[in-house]
This record gives sequence, structure tokens and C-alpha cells, in this order.
Amino acid sequence: MSISGNPLRRLTLPTGLFVATVIAAGSAAAEPIHIRIVHVNDIDRMTDEDGRGGLPKLASVVAGARADAEHVLVTHGGDTISPSLLSGIDQGAHFIDLLNQVGIDVMALGNHEYDFGPDVMVQRVAEAEFAIVSANSVAPDGGLPEGVLANTQFAFGDWTIGVFGLTTPTTAERASPEPVTFRDVTEVAAEQAAALAADGVDFAIALAHTTVSEDDRLIAQGAVPLILGGDDHDLRIKWFGATAFVESNSQADFVTVIDLTLDRDDEGAVVWHASYDVVNTLGVEPDEAIAAAVAVYEAQLDEELGVEIGTTATALDTRRQSVRTGENAFGNLVADAMRAAVGADVAITNGGGIRADREYAAGTVLTRRHIQEELPFGNRTVLLEMAGADVIAVLENGFSRVEDVAGRFPHVSGISIEYDATRAPGERVVAVTIAGAPLDPEAHYLVATNDYIAGGGDGYDAFAAGRVVIDATSGDFVATQVMAFIADAGEVAPAVEGRLTVVSP
Repeated sequence: MSISGNPLRRLTLPTGLFVATVIAAGSAAAEPIHIRIVHVNDIDRMTDEDGRGGLPKLASVVAGARADAEHVLVTHGGDTISPSLLSGIDQGAHFIDLLNQVGIDVMALGNHEYDFGPDVMVQRVAEAEFAIVSANSVAPDGGLPEGVLANTQFAFGDWTIGVFGLTTPTTAERASPEPVTFRDVTEVAAEQAAALAADGVDFAIALAHTTVSEDDRLIAQGAVPLILGGDDHDLRIKWFGATAFVESNSQADFVTVIDLTLDRDDEGAVVWHASYDVVNTLGVEPDEAIAAAVAVYEAQLDEELGVEIGTTATALDTRRQSVRTGENAFGNLVADAMRAAVGADVAITNGGGIRADREYAAGTVLTRRHIQEELPFGNRTVLLEMAGADVIAVLENGFSRVEDVAGRFPHVSGISIEYDATRAPGERVVAVTIAGAPLDPEAHYLVATNDYIAGGGDGYDAFAAGRVVIDATSGDFVATQVMAFIADAGEVAPAVEGRLTVVSP
């Protein structure tokens, strides 16, 4: 195989047996076939970061695969219309346009496809020149959302590959899909595998935008021989004897290229084996045509977002692990800006809303672009009046999935919390102080938060108990408030200062 880049490893797994399709005795057997699958997932960044990832480099990997192999399938594990930098302006339309040009064949619906609601998702699906699949998404009428397919099929010579999509049901908490709901992924996987087999498909693939625990359930179920994942931003290749699982990190930093061989045994059952190249795109030359298309979109942002707003005197770290597992200087900065903007006693925001995944050295001059990249969802700050007991319930949710590196992890201002992550979820908050005094469960506090979690996103149902003082219609964008906070100060020096303290039993 010849693909430009630096493969991390090449793995050849043992032959598997896929018995869903068996040819009748005496019928003509198809010749063995080799199919190259290029898999990517969770990509919302147009350009490379430190020389790795981005759409021009992904396009080069795709073009190289198509040049070297007769039969190629390009798959996308979902999460792409948001939170790209331009998504706050065009709600992801630019990314669909660029993926059309890259040459994607099929994509699963991810939770971020619902960030702007189901109507925008349907609009983006209509713009896509590739199939978008999610067999477990359920519209109010009981069918699939408009334009979304349960599965799609690809003919390669005498062979047919069937690909069905799955979307994590946690989308209901993590995005804004209402009134779309989601069925259990293993139940739907079994149905889809059976349906594809009955339709004469030779080899079935689950394109699954699912959590780690849902991945494990699908693998253990073994309904299909190959699962191509998304959602977790992991770089994983797993082999379980009858089922293989692949996930390609995120942002096309790494792209997995799977060489799949299909054949039949003497009884007509499909047998298969595969080799895997993990392509490190650091060494891949960007595709010139896609780079030019990206440049057009980048130019739209430069004039407004290139404006300098202030300097950070301290180092900042917005990497995924840092903003989802503990107190974080940038998280403190965001919470401080929100609290100051609306005059709240307390501010609480979720680490999953911080997205640029980078580090800033002390002395970095911050621009509007930096803040928009960090806070791309277009969330607005709302103000609620809440009883102390309800504030504790909010915080319990925030710490309930620390071990999963979940996006609900809270960043706060005006409040200090001690918590024990070894306790059962719902019992982790040990002590809370507001303005230096212990929180009073009976007292009422003004709480600033973003409209996403105020509406129950990331499991924050406890916010519903609050009385709305400033709603999302009246509230300003969080990113705008952070920009103004930095610009007013000229220089900021956010730090980890003990707002969140982990205690051990």
C-alpha cells in the first residue's frame, strides 16, 4: 500500500467468519475482493494544528487511497457541523461543503450534528452529497428524521457492503435534538444486521458514534464483524476474534486505512481479514484544491476574528483532559466573565463547552479568534435565582462522571467546592462555600450559567428548579462576554486557585 504519511503501525488480523449471508449451493461464487476503507471521525477543524490534521491533509489521504486501490470506501464517524470555528455563523454549512469536496461516502450522525437543533441538522443532511446514517434516531412520527438513512449499500464488483449508522442516546443530554429521540444501540444493531443480511448484503459495518461503554456493548454483542467508531476522540484498533473495532482519534490528526479482504469458504459463508495502517498526518502534504477551498472560508473570519483583545500573563491549557477533570485556569476565566457580565453570586459552566484543545504560553496575545475557537457553540449566558439545595444538585451532576472525562465537569466563579470522586454519583459534594460562607440550602443565590446546561444539557436537569431572571433571548453570547472581560482588563492572569478541591476519604 502506498499512502503518503507516517503509519504508526500496520496490523494484520486473523481471518474472521461472517455467516449472515450464505450463498445457495450451486450458485456462482464471487471472486475474492480487496476493499480499502478510509475512516475518520470527530473532525470540526478545517486546518492543521501544529502540522497535523485538518481537511486538506485528510483529502490527501483519501486521494492517495483512491489512486492506489480499485475499491475504496471513505467513512466518517460523526461530529462535524459543530463546533467548528465558522459554525457559530453558518451552523456548519461550510463543513458539509468541504466534506463534499473531500469525497466522503457515508457519515454517521453525531451528537454535535444536533447542536443547532433538528431543523438545522436536516438542512445540513440535505446539503450533503454523501449518505448520512443513523438507524436509531427517531422522529416524532416514529420514522427517521428527514433525509437520514438507516443504512446504505455499496457495490464493489460482485460484492455488497452494507453500512448502518448509530447515534449515542446521550445526545439527548449533550445536544439539542428534541423532539428526536434515540433507541438503544445494541437493539438497533441487531435489527440492522439482520435486515442487511436478509437484503443479500455480503458484509455489514456499523458506523457508530457511540460512547466507550456503548462501544463495549456493541463489541460484546458481535452483531457485525466491523465497527467504525466516533465520539470518544480515541485512537483505537481492537480485535475480539469475531469483531474488529476502529476509531481514528479526532480532527484527522490520525486517519485509519483498513485493507479488507472478503472471500467465501467451501460452504459459501463469507470469510474476511484486514490490515490496518494508522496514518499520522503530520507527514502528509495537504491537498492543494481543498486547501484553497478552506482558505476562502478562513478569509471570511480573518478581518473580524483577527482583532487582538488582550494578553494572558499566565499559561492556559484548554486540552480536553484538562478542562474535563479538574479546576482549570481558562475555565475560571470563562466563569469569571459570565458572573461579572450579569452580576451573579455564582457562575457555573461546563468543561465540554471549551473546545480548542490547545495550550497558550504566558504572555500570549489573545484575539477574538482564540476565544471563538474555545467557545464555538454560540451559547448565551442566562441568570437564574436558585435555592442552595438546588445549587448542590447542579454540582452533584457536574461531578457525577469525572471518571468518564465527561463534558459536564463544572468550572465555577464565586463559589468553592470540595468533592470526593470516589463516592457514588450524587453523593460527591463534601462542602460548598459562597463568598467565604458555607452554602445555605435554604438561601437563594443568583446563578449565571450557559443556556445549554440551563436547559438540561449534559444532564443538568437541576437547573430547571431555578427562577429565570435573564433568559437566553435576552442573554449575551458567552464568547462575547469573555472577549469583553479580557479587553476591559487589557491583561488577565487566570490561575488554578482552589475553587475546586478533591478530597479523599
